Amino acid sequence: MAQEYDLVILGGGTGGYVAAIRASQLGLKTAIVEKGKLGGTCLHKGCIPSKALLRSAEVYATAKRSEDFGVLTKEVSVDFGKVQERKNKIVEQLHKGVQHLMKQGKIDVYEGYGRILGPSIFSPMPGTISVEMNNGSENEMLIPKNVIIATGSRPRTLPGLETDGEYVMSSDEALNLETLPNSIIIVGGGVIGIEWASMLSDFGVDVTVIEYADRIIPTEDHEISKEMQRLMKKKGVKLVTGAKVLPETLVKENGVIISAEVKGTVQEFKADKLLVSVGRQANIESIGLENTDIQVEKGFIVTNEFFQTKESHIYAIGDVIGGLQLAHVASHEGIVAVEHIAGKNPAPIQYHLVSRCIYSNPEVSSVGITEEQAKEKGHKVKVGKFSFRAIGKALVFGESDGFVKIIADQETDDILGVHMIGPHVTDMISEAGLAMVLDAVPWEIAHTIHPHPTLSEAIGEAALAVDGKALHA
Repeated sequence: MAQEYDLVILGGGTGGYVAAIRASQLGLKTAIVEKGKLGGTCLHKGCIPSKALLRSAEVYATAKRSEDFGVLTKEVSVDFGKVQERKNKIVEQLHKGVQHLMKQGKIDVYEGYGRILGPSIFSPMPGTISVEMNNGSENEMLIPKNVIIATGSRPRTLPGLETDGEYVMSSDEALNLETLPNSIIIVGGGVIGIEWASMLSDFGVDVTVIEYADRIIPTEDHEISKEMQRLMKKKGVKLVTGAKVLPETLVKENGVIISAEVKGTVQEFKADKLLVSVGRQANIESIGLENTDIQVEKGFIVTNEFFQTKESHIYAIGDVIGGLQLAHVASHEGIVAVEHIAGKNPAPIQYHLVSRCIYSNPEVSSVGITEEQAKEKGHKVKVGKFSFRAIGKALVFGESDGFVKIIADQETDDILGVHMIGPHVTDMISEAGLAMVLDAVPWEIAHTIHPHPTLSEAIGEAALAVDGKALHA
């Protein structure tokens, strides 16, 4: 039997379920189609489980140097089974929370695989959803006035380095390791690769990162990247940059052996396991796009600023449209799409004002553009930097590496970008994000009285430093 809805959302990940909640708030009869678990990649294979493992690694690394704090302990060790058990409990608690939110919002959830049909007896327009139910029952037909595609993404692979469940892994498989390897090679030194390098190194694993670009986390400000490289090496992580992995050289036998071309010479690397971390690709296959006029470019769905596709009643959000593949971005894209469907005239997202975070140890966070990008755009810049070494709370924490960097325009005083590396900076970046949303200038941040002692004092001092007025430099 066909069911009619105001909105059907393909995918119950962070973008999809947040969109459903907003639609419910606006009085739209809404359904989600999800083939796996509500919460999607972020909750089950990404943001949450990886951060749970990172926290355990951080605690272990801190415990090993507890004598620095005057706390004497016996030999510290890792029970990785309990680490995984804690991770799973956190994920399950949040999963139950999402399920409760769906019931609270009276949002129907269809557990199965949804495909978009073309014009049919159900509708003269493409958009009817055929759901192949997980329980094997007859397909459900959903007839929506509007559709949001929120099917997410999966780890990208390299030809010749496909995952095998034993020696070659993506982040999906790595999250479910039963035991820690003694050594690992990570192909890719971007955000995900560096988070894994940091985590595994803190757990005591011998880590080698092979990155194609000339520096790790190459999309971050150059000084942030340089500081992260220094601190990763300080941990004992081996970093190989400007390196092209040669998949055809891979040998899998009691571990992995692989070669890479590094600055004109071929080097061989050995480890127990290999983790491929080279980005993510959109899940757009077999969802019925061929039955529509939806446009796809470079593997991603093309939309306008309100996330409408070429089929004006079909929207797409999150990782399937490329751009910033971040959970908080997908959520807000979902809200904008739903509010546009409901005729609420939402403001388009200003992506340069979106905060970005790396949850390594130390953490990295940023908003706006880098110093290099500012200069490329023709800005005459002035820069303020302030080290955590002069921040009392950082010394109390025993984590004084890193700094805050603020980039402003010399002529207009506008803040162009804020970049941080150091302790808990992912929890601090929203101040900078708000400042940029409100078109604040460094003077306004500097005259926001930051409580003492806090890590956030580094932001105030960096703002003063923009005009050479830092107090504790």
